[in-house]
Amino acid sequence: MDATKKLWLGLGTLLVVSFAVLLWAGTEIFRSAPPMPERVVAEDGRVLYTRADIERGRQVWQSMGGMQLGSIWGHGGYVAPDWSADWLHREAMAILDSWAALEGAPSYRVLPAEQQGMLRARLEALIRPNTFEPKTKTITVPAVRAEAMGKVADHYVSLFGNAPETAELREAYAMKNNTVPDEAHRRALTGFFWWTAWGASTERPGSTGETVGPDQAGVTPQRVTYTNNWPSEPLIGNRPPPSLWVWSAFSVLFLIAGIALLGWHHARTRDEDEPALPAVDPLATLRITPSMRATAKYFWVVLALFLLQILLGAITAHYQVEGQVAYGYALSDILPYSITRTWHTQLAVLWIAVAWLATGLYIAPATSGHEPRFQRFGVNFLFFSLLIIVVGSFTGQWLAVMQKLGLEHNFWFGHQGWEYADMGRFWQWYLFIGLLLWLVLVGRALWPVLRGPRTETRTVVGLLFLSTVCIGLFFASALMWNEHTHISEVEYWRWWLVHLWVEGFFEVFAAAVMALIFVKLGLVGPKSATTAVMFATIIFMSGGVLGTLHHLYFVGTPTAVVALGASFSALEVVPLAYLGFEAYHTYRMGHATPWMARYRWPILFFIAVSFWNLVGAGLFGFLINPPLSLYYMQGLNLTPLHGHTALFGVYGMLGIALVLFCLRGLRGQMIWNTGALKTAFWCLNIGLALMALLTLLPLGTLQLLAAIEHGYAYARSAEFMQKPIVEMLVWMRVPGDVIFSVGAVSLAWFVFRLWVSPKPAKVAGAIDGPDLPNH
Repeated sequence: MDATKKLWLGLGTLLVVSFAVLLWAGTEIFRSAPPMPERVVAEDGRVLYTRADIERGRQVWQSMGGMQLGSIWGHGGYVAPDWSADWLHREAMAILDSWAALEGAPSYRVLPAEQQGMLRARLEALIRPNTFEPKTKTITVPAVRAEAMGKVADHYVSLFGNAPETAELREAYAMKNNTVPDEAHRRALTGFFWWTAWGASTERPGSTGETVGPDQAGVTPQRVTYTNNWPSEPLIGNRPPPSLWVWSAFSVLFLIAGIALLGWHHARTRDEDEPALPAVDPLATLRITPSMRATAKYFWVVLALFLLQILLGAITAHYQVEGQVAYGYALSDILPYSITRTWHTQLAVLWIAVAWLATGLYIAPATSGHEPRFQRFGVNFLFFSLLIIVVGSFTGQWLAVMQKLGLEHNFWFGHQGWEYADMGRFWQWYLFIGLLLWLVLVGRALWPVLRGPRTETRTVVGLLFLSTVCIGLFFASALMWNEHTHISEVEYWRWWLVHLWVEGFFEVFAAAVMALIFVKLGLVGPKSATTAVMFATIIFMSGGVLGTLHHLYFVGTPTAVVALGASFSALEVVPLAYLGFEAYHTYRMGHATPWMARYRWPILFFIAVSFWNLVGAGLFGFLINPPLSLYYMQGLNLTPLHGHTALFGVYGMLGIALVLFCLRGLRGQMIWNTGALKTAFWCLNIGLALMALLTLLPLGTLQLLAAIEHGYAYARSAEFMQKPIVEMLVWMRVPGDVIFSVGAVSLAWFVFRLWVSPKPAKVAGAIDGPDLPNH
């Protein structure tokens, strides 16, 4: 068996085992999730909430933007509080204040420390026990807790309405007035928020602590809540359980061991001799087919969506300073925070995905030299379908957030409320069908290579096609939940979409595309490229598939799943530790021969990908991945620190590099304005670095210290987020954002000039003919 077959066998075995374990973990999550009660009653028999109330409240939450306005269990936006932690803290304080009043004190906070400690112990004994009755599916709460729940519910009814007493808080949370105009809907919303807080404070049935630690005589072992004691809340004894400490330590060991093994492999592996370099650019003679030419408009749309995303990002960031207005204008009445953040995050995925989809449509005929019948029609049809999806889904989301769509239509045509999976189900189905069409278009163009005589590049082409199949099919994970599916189950499938679809199979697709490009340029031998791509895919997938579980520590996850997530998410960082070698090798190829100067800036963007992969995905990713770290950091500004530097720094930079490679073929016979590209490259990288270092890192660190010392609710509170130092750090984003925007505009200007004001250039080795892009 040759080396390539061994690699294919290893990859197949790895994927089968990994996905089997991932599916098993899903069943464990579904089993351990906090139950949905049919009724919540007080001890005197009063019905406080019904299941219908809680379900309707969740619909209301989704329609107003869901995770884009605050967060639930730590997943979502960062300006408004985490509603689960906020409700839990307010309810606990209401109970403590009621007990303090019985002792003649105006509030709990003025009591002596000894009395405070006694009341906290009493509160913990009241809150943490599980009073859910499985047979009747009823939760019973003591009278004092029922009274506290009523007070907190009144606060939220006021907050999500237009009451003057909560106007200042709405501004601090960047909430528009009358976020939920219907009072009955606001009442139902409180039921949903209470249930998420109940799951975070109620001990899960099962073995004590879900650990194998030895018991101590006379000491009652601690049980964990449904959310593994998240969030940190000192008032009720929510603190990291032993399992988080243990598996965080083991994750570091796995990381060190993985890096050591990869270092050993790199030391014993010798690269094959470099191939003889071509005298002229091989792609200068590339035949541009009609369908390849039709992809040009995709790249224009990529830049338009990119610029729009930056504009919406600036508006979203500014809301953190002024709350409801933008320099005196009541912008929230037209574009509230939850809709600008929705569009900002969704456009980040869309423009990058469109860039990669267009690259696939371009590279497939370029690789095979085959133009299937009606291929151009399919490319054009898919293009207009994507435009309809973007405009249609965005319109539905705006109508939903403005409460103009109605709850009965929201799930299908409005706002689902799940971060990165916000579009209505109708638009998700439309996009899924579009991805299947993309799969067919790429596959039929590659088919002559896949079914033809065995060549050295066929394995790389096969891996490219396999990643195309996975990208098309795995978007179906967004269709696995329904309107009333349990949140723990939705989160499980949602991270299949966000982690596996975006961070997994697109990564394999990009590696295969880059390998094919370098092979076509004659810079890498086919055998070396094949081995490198297959090995990189195995290394990435070994941690990437089960690493999905690190997003699910606190959504009703048993300890076994925490252990798997911690161990394999650490392995995700291992291949990133050696990206310096890849960057250096790519840099060498960029200087290998004089004609490679034509590809200087695409090559530099590839090098930027390696840098941000190491820093954004590697360092900042591992910063929040271990269970103990994420326990305190989830939903703080250290999360977007990783998100921004990894999503744009890796996938965005890679998308731009692929766009530039395709444009070199489409407009390769034109003079390129390298000054604009130089400005774009440095401004995008410097702007991203300043955004991370001047705002997200220091602000996230301050929040982390606050969460460790005072609890998670305080770190996300208006009291903390309105401090002068926080406001100053938010304003410190301006220099980085401005520089970044200059880079984006420079890139758009470069592409605009290629079509509007082209200047022909003679390229060595190029041929004249009707198929060249400049004719």
